[in-house]
Formats: sequence, structure tokens, C-alpha cells
Amino acid sequence: MAEPKTKYDRQLRIWGEQGQAALEKASICLLNCGPTGSETLKNLVLGGIGSITVVDGSKVENGDLGNNFMVSESSLGQPKAKCVCAFLQELNDAVKAKFIEEHPVTLIETNPSFFSQFTLVVATQLVEDSMVKLDRICRDANVMLIFARSYGLTGFVRISVKEHAVIESKPDHFLDDLRLNNPWPELKKFTEKVDLDTSDPVVHKHIPYILILVKIAEEWAKSHGGRLPSTRDEKKEFKEVIKAKMVATDEDNFKEAIEASFKVFASQGISSDFKRILDDTCAEVDSVASDFWVMVAALKEFIANEGGGEAPLEGSIPDMTSSTELYINLQKLYQAKAEADFLVVEQRVRNILKKIGRDPYSISKTVIKSFCKNARKLTVCRYKLIEEEFNSPVLPELQKYLTDEEFSVAVGFYILLRAVDRFSANYNTFPGQFDGGMDEDISRLKTTAVSLLSDLGCNGSTLTEDLINEMCRYGAAELHAVAAYIGGVASQEVIKLITRQFVPMSGTFIFNGIDHKSQLLSL
Repeated sequence: MAEPKTKYDRQLRIWGEQGQAALEKASICLLNCGPTGSETLKNLVLGGIGSITVVDGSKVENGDLGNNFMVSESSLGQPKAKCVCAFLQELNDAVKAKFIEEHPVTLIETNPSFFSQFTLVVATQLVEDSMVKLDRICRDANVMLIFARSYGLTGFVRISVKEHAVIESKPDHFLDDLRLNNPWPELKKFTEKVDLDTSDPVVHKHIPYILILVKIAEEWAKSHGGRLPSTRDEKKEFKEVIKAKMVATDEDNFKEAIEASFKVFASQGISSDFKRILDDTCAEVDSVASDFWVMVAALKEFIANEGGGEAPLEGSIPDMTSSTELYINLQKLYQAKAEADFLVVEQRVRNILKKIGRDPYSISKTVIKSFCKNARKLTVCRYKLIEEEFNSPVLPELQKYLTDEEFSVAVGFYILLRAVDRFSANYNTFPGQFDGGMDEDISRLKTTAVSLLSDLGCNGSTLTEDLINEMCRYGAAELHAVAAYIGGVASQEVIKLITRQFVPMSGTFIFNGIDHKSQLLSL
């Protein structure tokens, strides 16, 4: 067997050893192993998930051979869960795999405590009634839950977790934490040694842009009553000051300083999103508070005291034109400040843990260090119960989606995916599932959809005839191409939740295979 570091090399570059360790500890339960569920689990097994349990009470039929690559002709008549489980085990023998030949609906109804053993449950192809019940069960057991469903050329993915805190959110674009507009004493002292008017051309063109900006910003503030540039004209003038310091046209460091000058103009202190987390009631911790909120409480104390209104410094600097000596010394300066901030926060974490009656060392140095490094990018996601969304969606949003041409197909599919479950409950079949009676099914589905819209407070709203006809034409079929796509999205969200890296999507993800579009509905 390949060594884990070699085997998972590419993904380790994305979520690191900590993320991979979290995956390898995770226990996943899959409900229904049709193509949507099988594709979801395939991606997780290849990624090195710890253990899987496949729950499905059906046997392999001829129809499964056309849309599920994890069963073959030799599987006909055998338990589907057993066949899929065996196939998945072959993909990665490091994953512990087992199956339970039971209908998920039966487990939900008769053995709710079964789900408490898992890290996360992936529930595929469930109807609305079972989704609502399972959601309650998983919330009570503090188990993460993802719903996924493919239906003809549409499908959805929906996360349901009471609260999910992300330390390593890894946003695509985020301002470097360089403190150019609020330098700490050591950085100021270091900058004072730099002479922007040096007569040595080699030295002049190798001054890092950080030092150029800190020095010019300080000079600007002295001549402008302590203020930094704020208006458009002032910012333009500030750039001209930098440009005036250039002595040659090939000085890339000064060009970098002009390009990075917006970092000086950025607001000092913490963002409104960050402040919202610090002011959350959960930051008032007690003995049952999560590690995340204990660290937030310590962070809040740090910002109010040693931090002087700023979060702990991240401690890294970007590449830039510089002499090797200056760059290394600057890097050490930032690292030393970050380490000093971390040590203060760590001590505050230990003190808070002791105060609330917990082991002061129950949160590791590694976790606290990662928390400090990513403090400005912390994210907290909260998801409403699916029952609340189904019964009381945000009406203005729903009405906006229904009238917005950009979202009309996505919200149409959302309503129809719910309407087919009502249809099934009333007529013991899905619309268009059997030959004959298509016109009657179309009429019944239309009536059901209008009734559902009315129940949601959207009286008078209708869906297009074409979309209703399409939904009946699907006949509840799972198409492999759509199932693979939905499974890919679902497994991506599973990885986000388990590794606690990247921000999981909020709202209901709808795939529109007709127009090849994916959209999120916040209801």
C-alpha cells in the first residue's frame, strides 16, 4: 500500500496534513446508494475518508446497470448496498467499509439513535417527510448532514448543521496583513533605518515596498494632522509622492509600492464581519462552550488589550523586489510579532479554560496558532432546519426568485422537487414514472405545485408549462451524468465540513441541467 503522503500528495497541498487527518478520522453514513449516493461516496473514498457505512434495502435491478458504474450484470438480484460497498472498498483499501441492507426510511422511523455514531450523514434521494425527520435526528445528535438528490436534468444539495465554525476559510482574495497604516514599534524602528534618498542606486532599487510605504505614510501623516489619504485626490497625490522618490525608470520596488498603495488606504482595526463574530453571544463562554468560541473569547480580550484594536498578526509577507538581507530581516520581524501575539492569545486561552473548569491544555498549541494566523478570516455558518425552510421560507426572497428571470428556472425546479414528493404521497408514484397517463400526471403536478406555492404564501404564482412537462418527462429517473455532478458537489461540501477548511455553501444549491446553470437559493 502506498504511503499516505505519496498517495494523497495532491490533496495534501490543498488542505494539509491537519485536513487529511480529519478526513481519516471521519465516519460517513450514506443513505441510498443509487448513482447520486455512489458518486458522492466514491469521491470521499478516493480522498481517504476514515470509514463508510452504506445503507440501502434494495436489490440490483436491470435499471441500475445503465446509471451506476458500481454495479454490474453479475450483481443482479444482489443487495445493492453490498455490491456498491465492495466496489468502493476496491478503490481504497485503507478505508473501512461496511453495509447495512435496510431501507433508510425504516431506520429513520424505527432506529433514530443509529445515526449518532457518525461524523456526517449523506442522505440521497429522500422524500420531504423523511428529510424533515432525519434533520431533527441529526440536529439532536450533533451530527452533520448533507442532503443530495438528482431528478432527471435537475438536482439539489443542501447542508444542515446547527453551527459550523471555519478557521481556515482560505478566501480567494484577502488583503495581506502588513499593518502598513498601523505599524507596531519594531516595524517603525526598522523603517527608520531605511534612507529613501540614498545615493546608491543598487540599494535604492532594492528597498522592499513595505518599508517604502510605511515610511511615506508616516511622513504623510505628520504633515496631514495624523491622517492618512482618504479622498480620491489625496490617494492620487500619495502615489505621486511615491513616484517622486524614484530615481530610475527600472525601479520595480517603487512600482510595486505604487500598486500596493491601496493597502495603506485600507481601514485600520477589524472588519464588520469579524466584529459580528466577536460580539456573538456564544463568545460569552461557559464549561460547555466549543473550543472555537473559547478561542474567540481569548481573541476578543487580546484585541481589546494587547492588540490595540487589531487581530494577531498573521506573520507572512508576499514576494517583492528586495535585497535578500532586507527581505529576510523583514520576514523575521513579521514572524516575531506574530509569535509574540500568538503567545499572548495562547495564555489567554489557557486562563479562560481554567476559569470555566476545563483542562487549560485541552486546546493544542497547533490549533491556537492556526486560529491566530487566520483570525481575520474566521467564518461562522448557521443553517436553519429544513422543516423551517419548507414551512416558512423567507417570503420576499422566494417571491423575488419567482419573478426574476435569472432565477425563475432554478426556483421552479426547487418548487417542483418538493411538489413531486407531495404528488408521490398522494398517488403512490412519481409523475411520469409509468407509461400512460402522462397528460393526467401533468395536470396533477401543476395542481400540486400551485397548491404548494399557495401554502408558502405565493398566491397567484405559477410555474411554466414547459418546466412542469419536463418534470413529468423525467419520471423520477437518476441520470448518471447529473448524479455524478450532484455527487461531486455534495462530496466537496462534505470535505469542507470535515476539514473545517473553506466556507461551505449556504442555502439550497440547485442544478439546472437544461441551461447548464447552478444557483444557490437563500430561503
